[in-house]
Amino acid sequence: MTKEEKREQMLNAPVDKLIMSLAGPAVLSMLVTSLYNMADTFFVSQLGTSASGAVGVIFSLMAIFQAFAFMIGQGAGNNMSRAIGAGDMELAERYNSVSFFTELIVGIIFCIVGNLIMEDLVYWLGATDTIAPYAMDYCRYVLYGTPFIMASFGMNNLLRFQGYSSYAAVGIVTGGVLNIILDPILIFAMDLGTAGAAIATSVSQFISFAILLCMCMFRKGCIRISIKKFRPSVKMYLNIIHTGLPSLARQGIMSVSNIIFNHLAHPYGDACIAAFSIVHKYTGLINSAALGIGQGFQPVCGQNYGARKYGRVNEAYRFLVKMQFLVLIGLAVLSFIFAEPIVTVFRRDDPDVIRIGTALLRYQAVSLPLMAVIISSNMLSQTIGYGLRATFVSCLRSGICLVPLQLILPRFLGLLGLQLSQPVSDVFSSAIAIWVISGILKELKEKERGVAS
Repeated sequence: MTKEEKREQMLNAPVDKLIMSLAGPAVLSMLVTSLYNMADTFFVSQLGTSASGAVGVIFSLMAIFQAFAFMIGQGAGNNMSRAIGAGDMELAERYNSVSFFTELIVGIIFCIVGNLIMEDLVYWLGATDTIAPYAMDYCRYVLYGTPFIMASFGMNNLLRFQGYSSYAAVGIVTGGVLNIILDPILIFAMDLGTAGAAIATSVSQFISFAILLCMCMFRKGCIRISIKKFRPSVKMYLNIIHTGLPSLARQGIMSVSNIIFNHLAHPYGDACIAAFSIVHKYTGLINSAALGIGQGFQPVCGQNYGARKYGRVNEAYRFLVKMQFLVLIGLAVLSFIFAEPIVTVFRRDDPDVIRIGTALLRYQAVSLPLMAVIISSNMLSQTIGYGLRATFVSCLRSGICLVPLQLILPRFLGLLGLQLSQPVSDVFSSAIAIWVISGILKELKEKERGVAS
């Protein structure tokens, strides 16, 4: 399919079928990404509670890198999709190449700086004295793979915003499956411990990088990456930051709240940090399904908004909310019922981890369906260029609402306060998100009437 044929499909095919066709590969990619994160947690947890806690600690750092990768990739991708919708392919090609090379450069900077401050870094992330040695082993090799990890996330976003979710899925799924295969080989057979898990992650991400690069360069209809098109400008970077800032805020603030949690959990021991790490990875798996459906929505939304087809944007948004809610409520019920066996799979020899993790997962399962409102509101506002409102919504769940609750509730309720902070935050966040998105939908209606007249 040529670029022109793809654009025509995005602007005229039924939005429900279009979103689901794009969401399928995106959901698969997100699930596999979450699964190999969980694989690290599962295999490393066999080494002990402190080792399991180390993965949770370094996951906060990986989330920060991912936040910057998504800011650049989503920011460029949103601008690129609107340019495609408006028929400006030259501008779309520039955003594509600027995003790729910027991701590589930023990843190299993170790798160098992170290795220079390694020991201080793991303690800043919330490691205890017993967790720190495992955390440093894990962190070192994750840092080596950071440039490729960031560029992979960037290319994944750029392919999706062109409407090629299936191409993006090939690279992400291949890397994820390889990671799961390599984990037990490097951790146990080669006796590399937590370092083996990190090496598996970095190697698999490099393979993903190579596959995605081939997709971008050689697949028919894709916008190619070219050093000649790497002509960044201040205006272009400001546009990328403005549109991509919600992704940075969402992921970055989530990392900050995780770090705060790790520090607040110190009085309750390594078991609490390990339990949170397990539940966080598991709920991330569930959220990835909702995010994948949202990623199927984004290119449809962006290109139709760029083409001034506001009625299709509104229709696509309402379909997105319905699908996310149905998926999340089903998964939430299963998670509540099977909370204890789910946590036990990861750390069956530590009753404290099972006890704390089971309660934490059940509390979070109750509020999980509310993520449909939060995710969909964030994705709509970000994709159509409402950067400030999108950033505000993205900061709600893991920042504006959560951090005060993390600091206040444990003072009165102890460990229970820590466990309740996220579900209570979800309630407040969803209510505020509904208020914000109502105003945006009203503006879309007004724009639709303006085009019709």
